[in-house]
Amino acid sequence: MTTIDLIAADTKPANAAAQNDLKSALKFITCGSVDDGKSTLIGRLLVDSKAVLQDHLAGVQRAGETDLALLTDGLSAEREQGITIDVAYRYFATEKRKFIIGDAPGHEQYTRNMVTAASSADAAVVLVDATKLAWQNPAMELLPQTRRHSLLVKLLRVPSIVFTVNKLDAVQDPALAFNNISAALTAFAEAALIPVKAIVPISALIGYNVVDAKPGWCGYTGPSLLALLEQLPATPAETGEAFAFPVQWVEKFSSSSDTSQGRRVFWGRVATGGVQPGQTVTVLPSGQTAVVAQVLDHIRQPKSILASHSAGIVLDREVDVSRGDWLLAEGSFAPSREVAVTMAWMDDEPLVAGRVYWALQGHRWVKAKVRRIVHKLDVNTLAEEDASELPPNAIGHVELSLQEALVTLPYLRSRVLGSLVLVDTASHKTSGAALVL
Repeated sequence: MTTIDLIAADTKPANAAAQNDLKSALKFITCGSVDDGKSTLIGRLLVDSKAVLQDHLAGVQRAGETDLALLTDGLSAEREQGITIDVAYRYFATEKRKFIIGDAPGHEQYTRNMVTAASSADAAVVLVDATKLAWQNPAMELLPQTRRHSLLVKLLRVPSIVFTVNKLDAVQDPALAFNNISAALTAFAEAALIPVKAIVPISALIGYNVVDAKPGWCGYTGPSLLALLEQLPATPAETGEAFAFPVQWVEKFSSSSDTSQGRRVFWGRVATGGVQPGQTVTVLPSGQTAVVAQVLDHIRQPKSILASHSAGIVLDREVDVSRGDWLLAEGSFAPSREVAVTMAWMDDEPLVAGRVYWALQGHRWVKAKVRRIVHKLDVNTLAEEDASELPPNAIGHVELSLQEALVTLPYLRSRVLGSLVLVDTASHKTSGAALVL
């Protein structure tokens, strides 16, 4: 069986649940090193899928040529500097599927923006610029930012990762370049345990293998990038875990007595599991228990709600619940004040032991002290090194002590309960993304 056969088999829906995943919109990001062509790729997807109006297309003409990157680089600073700074989202649809695409920055200093986009993505398209690599050498080194972004999307549990080798039209021997770069990407992915769906040769500028396939180009006979994306599954809801619900808003004594019996309604999005009337829940941090009297959907209709959907919960008695509290399945979780995490550090100042930050989980803020830095990951060799600090854009293993107990699960089991955001207490800047081990 060839590599393409394996890819096709891996992306083929196996059951009814997989078929439903393909009906939902796919949210994916483009990432990789700076100037690899991420914005141009998204522009090509939009133009060739007929998702751009003529007047919008006319607005990105430069010297008679269409600058596809300007379709997503909307900030004035981005246009002036020719780089992507913030994540730009665009929406388009084909006959088979709807898509939400995010153009993530490639610069190291904007890694925090890329992490934000990846944390909720169903898939990641990692671009590699063939012209920046010693493609004649089978033992070439990948760019550090390509490695870093690939490791981050893997750590953030993005379900589907696709490598695309761009600008092959600009090298003398595209087939040799794609062969050698593919070998380097495969070796790196295997060493880093990154599950890769496919490696696709493309030219975002010309349009090869983006929307329309160019069979045989660079020795590749697989599907185009868009055809591949149409077959990738959406992230499944975490319905297999116990019920957990972060309270986002408290509706006080609603006058809609027919739906809430005059009691407060606690609104939010179910993180894990599901909720229905009759369940006993525990309130974190107070520890009080109550029984769910009624569950309302987003249009205030009584209904059982599963993970990833919004809900309004009415309890059978009045208990002290505020924004930031959690409603949890009774007896299913053990709150803890000590947590070991994989940290993607994004602050300009290095992370050192003893520093105190705000930690955000759901809508709850608690103080977190850095107890110990266990090691730092070398993005080039993938070796774990002893370290006393984490410099900007580094990845490492860190132990945190929390001022108040939180309920956590390993990130491999739950994206919501397994993640924390660290915020600087003085500047209020997002400093790090912590993934529970």
